[in-house]
Amino acid sequence: MSQAIEQLRIRAARLSLRGRLGLSGKLLLLTIPLVMIAEVLIYVPSIANFRVNRLNDRLAAANTAALVLDAAPSGMVPESLARQILGSIGARAVAIKMGQQRRLLASADLPASIDHDIDMRTMTPWSAIVGSFETMLESGNQAIRIIGPGPRGAQFIEVVTDEEPLRQSMYRFSRNLLLVSLAIAVLTAALVYLALHYLFVRPMRRLTANLVGFHQNPESPARIIVPSQRGDEIGVAERELSDMQRDLVSMLHQKSRLAALGLAVSKINHDLRNLLASSQLLSDQLASVPDPRVQRFAPKLMRSLERAIAFCQSTLSYGRAQEATPDRRLMAIEPIVNEVRESAGLTPEGSITWIDAIERGLTIDADPDQLFRILLNLVRNAAQALETQPRNEAATRQIRVAGRREGAVAIIEVSDTGPGVPEQARSHLFEAFQSSGRPGGSGLGLAIAAELVRAHGGDIHLVEGTIGATFRITIPDRPVELQTIRNERARA
Repeated sequence: MSQAIEQLRIRAARLSLRGRLGLSGKLLLLTIPLVMIAEVLIYVPSIANFRVNRLNDRLAAANTAALVLDAAPSGMVPESLARQILGSIGARAVAIKMGQQRRLLASADLPASIDHDIDMRTMTPWSAIVGSFETMLESGNQAIRIIGPGPRGAQFIEVVTDEEPLRQSMYRFSRNLLLVSLAIAVLTAALVYLALHYLFVRPMRRLTANLVGFHQNPESPARIIVPSQRGDEIGVAERELSDMQRDLVSMLHQKSRLAALGLAVSKINHDLRNLLASSQLLSDQLASVPDPRVQRFAPKLMRSLERAIAFCQSTLSYGRAQEATPDRRLMAIEPIVNEVRESAGLTPEGSITWIDAIERGLTIDADPDQLFRILLNLVRNAAQALETQPRNEAATRQIRVAGRREGAVAIIEVSDTGPGVPEQARSHLFEAFQSSGRPGGSGLGLAIAAELVRAHGGDIHLVEGTIGATFRITIPDRPVELQTIRNERARA
C-alpha cells in the first residue's frame, strides 16, 4: 500500500513538473528580452546618427546649390531655376554669411517663422539623441533652419526646410530597424535556446529522469546512470552520480542479504533454542540414571547444552547496546559536579552563569563514571538551550546544579533559564532520536541519562512549572551499602 502511494506521489510530481515552465522555456523567455534590450541600446544611437546624417546631407546639397547660385552672373538666377534647385535639395531657402553680410541665395515659399534652429557646428552626441526623439514625437510640418559650415571661406550656410519629410524618413528607418531587430532577436534566441538546450538542458533532464527512476527502485543496477564522455562539470556530476549509485546499490544489496540472513538466523536460533531446552530437560533426567558412564558424561552434556543455549541467546541479542552494570560506591558529589562544569567548558568568565547549590558533604551511592555521564549530558543540553537565546538576554543565562539528601535517597537537580522543553518533545522525552527539540539534535543525551539512572534503580523526570527546564534525578542507596556503613560506625 505504501509503495503504491509513493508511486502515485512520484507520478503527480512528474505531472506537476511537466505543467510548469521547464529550463528550456525559462531560457527562451530570458533570451528574447535580453536581445531586445540590446537592440534598444543599439537603436537609440542609430536613430540619432540617422538624423544627423540626413541633416548633413541637406547641408552638403545646400553647399553645392550655393556654389551654383553664387556663380550666376551678378548673382541673378531666374526664379524658375531657383525653385528647381531648391526642390532638388528639399529646401525652401538657402543663405550664406560672408563677413558681416548675410546673403539670401534663393528662396521659395518662405514660412512666416522658423520653429527650430539646428546648429550642426555645436551638436553633441547627447543633443543629437534628444533632438532625434523630439523630432519623432512632434506633429505637423514645422519649419527648421539648419546651420553648418559655409563654402569658400563663408562663415556658415543656412538651409530652411520642412521637418515632416525628415520625420517620415526617421519613422521608416525605425520600422525597418525594428523588423531587422525582431528577426535578429528571434534568430539569436533560437540559436541560444538550441545551444543551451543541447549543451545543458538535455543533460540536466537526463540526470533528473535518472534520479527519479533510481528513487523508484534503488536496488536495481539497471537504474544506474551511464556517464557520458563530457569533460565539464556536467560530465563530472554524471560520473560522481554513477559511482554513488553503484556504491548505494551494492550497499543495499549487502544490507538486504544481511537482513535476510539475520532473519533466517533469528528463526533458526529461536527454534534451536527450544530444541536445546528440550534436550536440557532430557539431560536432567539422564543425570538420575545410576549408570557410571552416564554419570560421568551427563555433567559435560549439561554444560555443553547450557553453553549452546547461552550462545543462541547472545546471537538473538546481538546489536543491542547495553550499558555495563554500575560499579557503585559511596562518594562525594561535589568533585563530580566540578568535573562536569570543566568538561562542559563553563568558565567563570563565560556568558553562562554556573550556580553550585550542592549540600556540603553530600554523598551518593553510584558509579562515578556513569554519574559523570548523566550530569554531563544534562548540562550540555542546558547549555545548548541557552545558546539559542538572543544576546541581549545574556545576563539571564544560568545553569544551576543542586543536590540534597532525603533519607536514603540522593536527589540532584539540573536546571537552566532557557526556553524550556517544547511541548511536542515531552511525550518522547527519554527516547532516542525522538526527544530532541533542538534542530540538529538526536535526543540521545536524555536517553543515555535515563538508561544510566534506571541502571542505578533511580528515576529521572522533568519538573513541571519551573523557569526553563529542570530535570530531577533520584538515586536510592543500596541496602547492603547502608548496612556496611552502619556496621563500620558501630565498630568505630
